[in-house]
Amino acid sequence: MTTLFDSYRLGGLSLPNRVVMAPMTRVRAAAGGLATPSMAAYYAQRATAGLIVSEGVQPSLIGQSNPGTPGLHTDEQTESWRQVTAAVHINGGRIFAQIMHGGRVSHPDTIGTRPVGPSAVPAVGDVFTPAGPQPAPVPRALDTAEVPEHARAYADAARRAVAAGFDGVELHGANGYLISQFLSSNANLRTDRYGGSVAGRIRFAVEAAAATVDAVGGARTGIRLSPGGGIWGVTETDVPELYAALLSELAPLGLAYVHLEATTGEEVLTGLRRAWPGTLIMNPMSPLESRRTGPADADHWLRLGADLISFGRAFIANPDLVERLRAGLPLAEVDDAAYYQGGDAGYLTYPAYQYTA
Repeated sequence: MTTLFDSYRLGGLSLPNRVVMAPMTRVRAAAGGLATPSMAAYYAQRATAGLIVSEGVQPSLIGQSNPGTPGLHTDEQTESWRQVTAAVHINGGRIFAQIMHGGRVSHPDTIGTRPVGPSAVPAVGDVFTPAGPQPAPVPRALDTAEVPEHARAYADAARRAVAAGFDGVELHGANGYLISQFLSSNANLRTDRYGGSVAGRIRFAVEAAAATVDAVGGARTGIRLSPGGGIWGVTETDVPELYAALLSELAPLGLAYVHLEATTGEEVLTGLRRAWPGTLIMNPMSPLESRRTGPADADHWLRLGADLISFGRAFIANPDLVERLRAGLPLAEVDDAAYYQGGDAGYLTYPAYQYTA
């Protein structure tokens, strides 16, 4: 039986195990969206993962969702990431940058202008701003002629990511952000070629992925999806049909992987596993669940055909998560209050397991 500790070939990368560090927002970037030495240390501490997927990185200023997040759309930002990728590689790791366009999940106080989305429909809930949580604003609906520019933004950021030393990129197509908004049947009310039918609703995701593959190659391009996730008020009709059609259009691009979250029923997810001919990363937990992924969850999805398993919250408090899982050691508990507080406390201060005589 396949285990978490078997090696795996992912595109041009040889992964020593099948444990993936999932992307998690930590809002520790410096002013101007720059990566920092602390971020380099944070990812280096976790370099024993088979693959690290970074926190969401905005591909443009208008694509920024939260304050304090890093970017990949200026030369200075690109240069700042070199310390991160070098630290991971020196410590034997591999790292993809997650490219995340927030779309309507943003605020003028954060980006200096009105956020954009497929339609003028606000997200559900409060968004983070420099002044604290505020109600999500009504976004400006993108004109048809503008949409390709935002699809290309993923590719532009991917070029910068590879130039900064990342091994590849993951397009954030999940959790109610821009790609997810286009897939939606309530955030996307368009009547042009980017809306309406299943073929219209998947078009933006396919164009963003195709542009990125053209820019950096399929072996360096993955995508994360949350079928039926319902996050930020996004609703999707016909989830099995929608995602089967999307995977069918993505398959010829030769992507490195598809990264699914367990945001819908297991029957649907296993159907998508059968439909996807390439590598599948499975995250056994929905972002809306409070518990963390454990070894039993990982083994379950490996038996169901997943190739790699991503762990989120467990990696925050356990930088040596792979060794703890391998040796059956207890996992440390995370301090939820430190997720977004900034600084090194609750970021670099979780130690490796301390053995006692």
